[in-house]
Amino acid sequence: MANSWATLGVDLHLEPAGSSGLRRGLTDALRDAVRTGRLAPGTRLPSSRSLAADLGIARNTVAEAYADLVAEGWLTARQGSGTQVAMGVPPTSFGQRGTGGVPPAGTAPRRREPGRPAYSLVPGSPDLASFPRTEWLKAARRALATAPFDALGYGDPRGRPELRTALAGYLARARGVRADPDSILITAGFSHALRILGALLGARGVRTVAVESYGLDVHWGLLRSAGLATPALPYDELGTDTGALSDEGAVLVTPAHQFPMGMPLHPDRRTAVVEWARRTGGLVLEDDYDGEFRYDRQPVGALQGLDPGRVVYLGTASKSLAPGLRLGWMVLPPSLAQEAAEAKGRVDTCGVLDQLTLAEFLTSGAYDRHVRSARLRYRRRRDALAAAVADRAPEVRVTGIAAGLHAVLRLPPGTEQSVIQAATWQGLALHGLAFHRHEQALAEPLDALVVGYGTPPDSAWAGALEALCRVLP
Repeated sequence: MANSWATLGVDLHLEPAGSSGLRRGLTDALRDAVRTGRLAPGTRLPSSRSLAADLGIARNTVAEAYADLVAEGWLTARQGSGTQVAMGVPPTSFGQRGTGGVPPAGTAPRRREPGRPAYSLVPGSPDLASFPRTEWLKAARRALATAPFDALGYGDPRGRPELRTALAGYLARARGVRADPDSILITAGFSHALRILGALLGARGVRTVAVESYGLDVHWGLLRSAGLATPALPYDELGTDTGALSDEGAVLVTPAHQFPMGMPLHPDRRTAVVEWARRTGGLVLEDDYDGEFRYDRQPVGALQGLDPGRVVYLGTASKSLAPGLRLGWMVLPPSLAQEAAEAKGRVDTCGVLDQLTLAEFLTSGAYDRHVRSARLRYRRRRDALAAAVADRAPEVRVTGIAAGLHAVLRLPPGTEQSVIQAATWQGLALHGLAFHRHEQALAEPLDALVVGYGTPPDSAWAGALEALCRVLP
């Protein structure tokens, strides 16, 4: 039975027996990707070393497959320029400058077959290929070797004390969060935390949770499924207007780095939301989804530090490590900690071994080293994105890039949908700003793209950036 691998958005069915089968499978898959237009003429392919690492095969196997395709005329290889798809292969439709990426009149666009796009710049994910497997495995071994026997039992619904203690120290040092281990609740990611909070708020008689005009509909949907209304707050050039809060029972905000617009909550509005909570008894739900990744100045500290009694701080390992770990945490006001634990359930529902491994990862310093390395890599990508857009599409303005793993590209009015359509033709998964707009948004409509530059693996980054530039107006 063949193993199925995917890189550059191409499914590669590689026979497990012998390097010759792997070489043939890789050669056939790449040839088919070029022939069908999934890899466009001029696309620069990853180095043999990088692609081999992504696929988990020998570098020589990739180099030999590349050589076969160069000999057949599908690829070209030049010293200093790397390996590229040859320009003389059967043509596909490419975006033209000045038309939002839409092919010129009279040219029938060649649509991709249904399936995985060639590239993804959808926001919300880190580079999964860069997950620190070796260091994580070392931490897992140390954690398991030293774990007490009772750690493998049903456990405290709040989560393992080792992880809660490690998080209390890390969050205080890195994010300015004031936390006691007893006030921390470990969850299976942000969505799980929001489900717990929805049940808790409903039980307390809350009927309305204000949200931002731009965000994630899945989060709004989770609150609505708990019977809570989710009206949108106004949004302007200073960001979310928390001064508009009135009698809502809670508000969900992304104050350090508004998602997806990319700006921090204005200082006056940070003060306003805390004063609102104190005055009304409301709760502030702080989503600190990518607080570790700030590039141009010091990180904006957590809002929770201003009033730990009125702010629920929510964080996860989804952006710093990987969403598949399903590890998140809430730092709760002391008055809510027991209620939240009861709402979660009587036993721990998060994997104990992963909790112990993350605790070891934090206390050993491996987490800090990984974040520093990732921050440098993502900053280089951000800079490359900004430079490429400035060079290739000077009418497009890149914003919201002081932090995080995504950027907002402001487009000329009326072009967002045509650019998204052109991206589909190019095999590029991309979100427009409209995708993240609340249906009751109190904000001026904007044409823009939300580009997740952290998403592609290193081997696909250059191709994804090139595909993006081809569709920009």
